[in-house]
Amino acid sequence: MDSISVNQFRENLKTYVEQTVSDHEPIKVTRRSGDAFIVMSADDWEREQETLHVLQSSSLMQQIADSMKTHTTRSGYKPTQEQLDEIINL
Repeated sequence: MDSISVNQFRENLKTYVEQTVSDHEPIKVTRRSGDAFIVMSADDWEREQETLHVLQSSSLMQQIADSMKTHTTRSGYKPTQEQLDEIINL
């Protein structure tokens, strides 16, 4: 993550905002006092929030663990050829 001063950020606001949105890479902006804040795109922030929601939900994490178990043992649901054809032809 790049780190820049608040003065640099202010002087090049448009460039840094466009860079953050297009590169999906947050920027750390530091103030003279040492305080800092992070600039990130709204899409990235929403994805982070969704990830945190999943990680904090024990039932969702259990579903993921169960799914991984059936995937590695190849014992999960197997659609019929007819079902696959229907999905592919959507």
